[in-house]
Amino acid sequence: MRPALILTHAPHEGPGLIGPVLGAPYRVRTVLDDPAPRLPDVDELSGLVVMGGPMDADDVAGHPGLAAERELIATAVDAGVPVLGVCLGMQLLGLALGAPLRRRAGSELGFGPVELVADDPVLAALGAVGTTPTVLHWHSDAVELPDGATLLARSAMTPVQAFRAGSALGIQFHLEVGADQLELWLATPEMVGELDEDEVDALRTAAAAHLPALTVAGTSVVNAFADQVRSRG
Repeated sequence: MRPALILTHAPHEGPGLIGPVLGAPYRVRTVLDDPAPRLPDVDELSGLVVMGGPMDADDVAGHPGLAAERELIATAVDAGVPVLGVCLGMQLLGLALGAPLRRRAGSELGFGPVELVADDPVLAALGAVGTTPTVLHWHSDAVELPDGATLLARSAMTPVQAFRAGSALGIQFHLEVGADQLELWLATPEMVGELDEDEVDALRTAAAAHLPALTVAGTSVVNAFADQVRSRG
């Protein structure tokens, strides 16, 4: 079976539960600051996962490897390779498909609802259309909906929280984060630099209430994506 490729952008923003649930061989690469990274051809991949990170998705001058990532994403979508973009990964997916990035569009950090507005074979595991599941947000940038893509989820602050574009699913929120990874984030100054101690404590309290159910839903979403990866083989 061809391996999947997981692209990461920060040590603390790894694949989380995606790796164990994927059920396929996979490789993890970080090419963020490499101006000429050697990435596999899409015909060598069973799937592509693009994770989050603190940088702006369009900061190619500061992080030249992002250009190669966007090119690989676009080629993968054209070839029908299953693609999952998470947070920054969704923004890179949107840029790869011609949508503009909106820097500092509004900060969402912590547990809050999204409204599911369309059916999707992968995201359906999160809930039915019209429901408002609670998810983990951690972003201030946002991307607009690419031409021809289907809007799947939205929130009051972020009009595009998830979309489907052919073989690709983009989600602005985090379904891959379990309890251990969240604790790592809360101990990482880069992640919580603007939060005071009370706000960090409030996040831990909210996690105790919401993360168990969210982990179950996230595992189901990743399983549905993994089915697509395994089908490509």
